[in-house]
Amino acid sequence: MTKATTTRAVRISHPAIALVTIALAQLMVMLDITIVNIALPTLKISLHFSTANLAWVIDAYVLTFGGFLLLGGRLGDLLRRRRMLMIGVALFALSSLAGGLATSPALLISARVVQGLGAAIASPTALSLVVTTFPEGRARHRAMAVFAAMTAAGGATGLVLGGLLTEYASWRWVFFVNVPIGAALLVLAPLSLPRGEAGRGRLDFLGALLVTGSMSSLVYGLVRGPEAGWAHPSTLAAFIAAVVLLLAFVLVEARTAAPLVPLSFLRHHSRGVGYLIMVLVGGVMLSMIYFLTQFLQTVLGYSPLLAGAAYLPVPFLVASSSQVVSRFVGRLGVKPFLIAGPLLVAAAQFTAATLHAGSSYTVAFVALCLMGLGMGLVFVPLMLNAVSSVDHARAGLASGLLNTAQQIGGSIGLAVLVSVSTATLQRGASHPGPGAALTHAVSAFQNALHAGGAMALLAFLAAWTLPRSQPRLVSVEVLAPLE
Repeated sequence: MTKATTTRAVRISHPAIALVTIALAQLMVMLDITIVNIALPTLKISLHFSTANLAWVIDAYVLTFGGFLLLGGRLGDLLRRRRMLMIGVALFALSSLAGGLATSPALLISARVVQGLGAAIASPTALSLVVTTFPEGRARHRAMAVFAAMTAAGGATGLVLGGLLTEYASWRWVFFVNVPIGAALLVLAPLSLPRGEAGRGRLDFLGALLVTGSMSSLVYGLVRGPEAGWAHPSTLAAFIAAVVLLLAFVLVEARTAAPLVPLSFLRHHSRGVGYLIMVLVGGVMLSMIYFLTQFLQTVLGYSPLLAGAAYLPVPFLVASSSQVVSRFVGRLGVKPFLIAGPLLVAAAQFTAATLHAGSSYTVAFVALCLMGLGMGLVFVPLMLNAVSSVDHARAGLASGLLNTAQQIGGSIGLAVLVSVSTATLQRGASHPGPGAALTHAVSAFQNALHAGGAMALLAFLAAWTLPRSQPRLVSVEVLAPLE
């Protein structure tokens, strides 16, 4: 961290409670990316969703979350981080209540959009609060390790909790569960977090709308292509809109006095490579959860509860490996972990791709263990890499970009791999026969995970271009256990 960041860290009387508050906010946001997945089959029947519209229950949240993360981080920089965290949490909790009470697809998708907005404000603000609340050194690295564990483990924990709630309560409880968590956070935040200072500057709402529109159009085109045809007017229009909106975003950012993303900010090599790694690894992580969850239920016949429980190794290994990494990253720098992590993630994809209709859970268990270890190795270093070269005023921007990379990477990565899977199924449809549907479903799953493994290998190659050492991290003391 820069000297400015170190000296501006706020002294707090209850650091443990502050850390619990920040971590709980991040856990709530990350849970919602996956907790709904397990409930989708039940939800589809209950609200009479069409197959095409059902995907928007996930996409509406992830795209809005990713598209407005940068604006959310900037809001925290300008309007006091504690205040914006509370606003984001309140918005998230209220929209969760609305989602649980929804009586039609339109109402539920609308609630998911608002949930994404709340998450886009709360998540980057929570990460920047780690930087500005805990002093550089052992305390900050320890807090980063806890935050990273919540980020990575939240998705897998959401699957377990989603299975429990769907099987023993109702799909509506995957939304209602956020309400008491949000209420607890609104009580804890003013008691444990510093009020902070307001910054100066303006908000780039136009930039946020343009980048969100561009990513949404790209994802729509990728999902639409295999079904309608890559040359279909609607597919081509989506891709053209994505390019035009992205170019407009770049022009706006280059000319505005207060850009959402200063283009010079991305020219920092280590930071830019870190964002690229997060895009690729984020896409692989969300895609594996999406495909493996459906494989376990539709091919291997798991119940929602059993399918969710299958992911238990992931949060355990992410949390434990994140703690280990936090002890050694100060000595070794981020590069060794950012090389090893994606390699383990790739191994997880290729291992899971060997699953077939007669497989036992052992294969999935090994793949999930590799995934948990790989994700645990990359999250703390990526967070430290993102914020280690910025001053206090840009902490929200740096953390917002990292979160944006994860969410946009997840939505685009999932869209790409869904296209691979759909193309496989369409080729198989021309070869009907006894047991053909199951055979083609397994092939589609395997091809999607092979493509995911290739994405992880690209992240592995990108990590090799990072500097050999990170001087600002090497001098940091080794972390002590949480007190």
